[in-house]
Amino acid sequence: MSLASWFRWNEPPNRISQRSPTEMVVETLMMELSWQIKQAEKQQRERENEYRKIKTGVDYGWLVSYPKQSYDISPGERLQLEDMCTKIHPSYCGPVILRFRQVVAEYEPEAQEVSRLFRSVLQEAAEKIKEEEEAKKLARQWNTKNRTSLSLTTFKSRSRISPFISDIKTISEDVERGTQPNRRVWSMPEFRNTK
Repeated sequence: MSLASWFRWNEPPNRISQRSPTEMVVETLMMELSWQIKQAEKQQRERENEYRKIKTGVDYGWLVSYPKQSYDISPGERLQLEDMCTKIHPSYCGPVILRFRQVVAEYEPEAQEVSRLFRSVLQEAAEKIKEEEEAKKLARQWNTKNRTSLSLTTFKSRSRISPFISDIKTISEDVERGTQPNRRVWSMPEFRNTK
């Protein structure tokens, strides 16, 4: 009996997750929403305490007890948001969360406004995903078309370029013979028409 197998009795069995990636995305995004609602409530309470402190001059915050979570979204709205979350590809889950956190930090919403901001971030992400899918579709259509240019095809059929043909005259030959070079540009290859 090896030492590694002896230690395995304490480990939980490796279970392959039965949830689909879509379900995991929905769960992750909805957990982020509920966490942001809790944070918005906490900030709202802190603002109210600061206001009371300024107004009365006395801090009674230690005396007040707050409910765990006073605001919750309605079941219908939760279903709509979960449906919107199903349209988010798993690779966009992280960027959607980051964008949502950025929007919440920017606006500092009340608890009731957080779900509306979440909805707007999901719509923005869904539109971006749709645009990228359309761009990929256009790219696939473009790649399947014939890539050869019409002008190149007609040029190749009319003439052939022969850069290594044996009877091409060079400047050095004319210098050796002492004759004047022709008016032809010597760096260009010779073009011949095929019949």
